[in-house]
This record gives sequence, C-alpha cells and structure tokens, in this order.
Amino acid sequence: MLKDHARLMSAFLASGEIVGRKKLQKMIYISKKLTFPFQERFQFHFYGPYSEELTLRVEELCNMGFISEVREKKGGYFQYRYTITEEGQGFLNMYEEEMPFLKDCLEDMNLQSARFLELVSTILYFDNLEKDEVKEKIFTLKRKQKYTAEEVDEAYEYINQLKYKIH
Repeated sequence: MLKDHARLMSAFLASGEIVGRKKLQKMIYISKKLTFPFQERFQFHFYGPYSEELTLRVEELCNMGFISEVREKKGGYFQYRYTITEEGQGFLNMYEEEMPFLKDCLEDMNLQSARFLELVSTILYFDNLEKDEVKEKIFTLKRKQKYTAEEVDEAYEYINQLKYKIH
C-alpha cells in the first residue's frame, strides 16, 4: 500500500507543483501508459481517463500531511494546487524507488494545458484502435472540446516525444 503512495509522492516531487485535479489525473494516467509503475486503475470518464483510486490516494496523502493541497477560487470554480511537503520528502527519503526519466516526462507534461493532456490521455486510452478510429472517437466523445485534426496530430507527436524520452 505505502509503495503506491510513495510512487505517487515521487510524481509530486518530480513535478514541483501541479495545478488542477484534471491535470494531475492526466499526468499520472499518461505516465502509467508510458510504463511507469503507477498501480491506480482508470476508467473512461467525462474528461477522459479518471481514477477514483488516485483521488482517494491523494486525499490520504493530504490527510497524512505528505502532500499540500491549496484550494483557490478561480472565477466560477475552484482550482487545486498540489505540492509535496517537507514531511512527504522525509518519508520519500526512507523509501526510494528508481523511476528513471519520470522527472523529465512529468516536468514536460506539467508545462502542457489540462485540455491538451486530456486529448493525449484519451488517445492513449484507445491505443488499441487504429488512428482513424481514435480520431473518430475523439470527435464524437470530445465534441464539446472542439479538438481539431491538427491538435490530434500534435497529440500523437507529443506521445512519440514522451516515449522517446524514456527509451
């Protein structure tokens, strides 16, 4: 159990600060699809892949004082900022797991918008399908997001860049 918590805390440490719950979900899902050892199960949800387990694990880490969650009012909604605490870093020092290239990938993902990561994670969710079928699913399931064919191509290119970073 604590092994999965520590892996997640390693992601927070590697990322610095993650702004937004949706972004956090997508970053962990994409990392998992890139073969990093995250164990949370994901299902397809309104905003793409979503993990209830991840939500609960983050809540537990906040309750333990290992992760800081700051809630900010942003227009008509709340935005959440996550960082690892000193206590969390201390715990991680006792439990080190090597995840080469995780920092590079997460830092890169953290620079992307949540909207773009939603597209990338949706493509990865349907990675068992042909590219044309994936595009069709995106244009159907994500109609409200109004993704363009160019954005889909950019997302595929981005996935290849991330895969290149870890190999």
